[in-house]
Amino acid sequence: MRVTIIGGGILGTAHALESVARGHHVVQLEREREARGATVRNFGLIWVSGRSTAELEAALRSRQLWEKLGADVPGIGFRPVGSVTLLRTPGEVAVAQEVVARGDAEYRGFRLLEPDAVRAVNPVLRGTYLAGLHCTLDAAVESRQALPALREFMAAGGRYRFVAGAEARSVDGRTVVDDRGRRYDGDLVLVCAGAAHSGLVRELAGDLPVRRVRLQMMQTAPLDEPLTTAIADGDSFRYYPGFAGAALESLRRNESQHVVAEQHRMQLLCVQRLHGGLTIGDTHEYDEPFDFDVREEPYAYLVDVVEEFLGRALPPVVQRWAGVYSQCVDPHQLVCRTSPDDDVWVITGPGGRGMTLGPAIAEQTADFIGL
Repeated sequence: MRVTIIGGGILGTAHALESVARGHHVVQLEREREARGATVRNFGLIWVSGRSTAELEAALRSRQLWEKLGADVPGIGFRPVGSVTLLRTPGEVAVAQEVVARGDAEYRGFRLLEPDAVRAVNPVLRGTYLAGLHCTLDAAVESRQALPALREFMAAGGRYRFVAGAEARSVDGRTVVDDRGRRYDGDLVLVCAGAAHSGLVRELAGDLPVRRVRLQMMQTAPLDEPLTTAIADGDSFRYYPGFAGAALESLRRNESQHVVAEQHRMQLLCVQRLHGGLTIGDTHEYDEPFDFDVREEPYAYLVDVVEEFLGRALPPVVQRWAGVYSQCVDPHQLVCRTSPDDDVWVITGPGGRGMTLGPAIAEQTADFIGL
């Protein structure tokens, strides 16, 4: 088949990979010269920990697919770093204790560590905390390197073409027309337009059950020692459904977040890039219109938290940015997938799970439509 994919982010690229792997010919359109949305503004984390029961199988499958891609395409920078969620209060420790006591704890790669055991896993964590929830299954890729490396890998097979600077304006049957009037004829159209919910997406699929979420993140200059795992803080329990339970409800009732963290709906996530810098975030903003400014107080708060865990000063912050991603509001769906026509599909809304779940979502799409 000839598959035309609209959108050059991780979701569109994952669908291109799956289509090529199944023997099809793919043309992928991206309106920018390079993808500039949430795909390159994230941590690059393959985050298994904290996934709900409904998400877990897909997350584990995606983790397998990413590991295979890492072997086939070293340029994506896949590494099975795992993660440690560092706990600062008795309530957070209670959540972790409840999680590791569940029947699926081993399946999720969880174990609860005392501070000395945390430092044995990640010697850089010489600071202050009560315990750490270790997840061995979490991993990372280089978000700003992955897409070009994957495109080069696909192009080498002779059945893939990437068209940069081509904004899809209409879909006429199975023909996509871009903003220069160029036509791309095919047998199937997959629209993976990221956080663009209006324009062509709305014309094709109407109003979808999705919302946009804005976040702020930053990156430091290289740290002069290796951070051997990704790290998170206990506030992350509040944002991942896999931690839901009586202990989390008690935490919410009895332990308030720091005022800045609560105001900006924050959690700490931190991963070291291959060049040594630390990518640190993030915030959550749900009500549009979004601010176009970035706010300084979340950055200052995150620096304090990371320095508390490391027991040392961070390198200078060299980059700050904001990003917006698309999130399906149906908690039972990994993504919003709809077909305005038998040969046209719109796939959007993976939320903050796009990097984690992209390969599995693409595999599910291909199975579902018989690709």
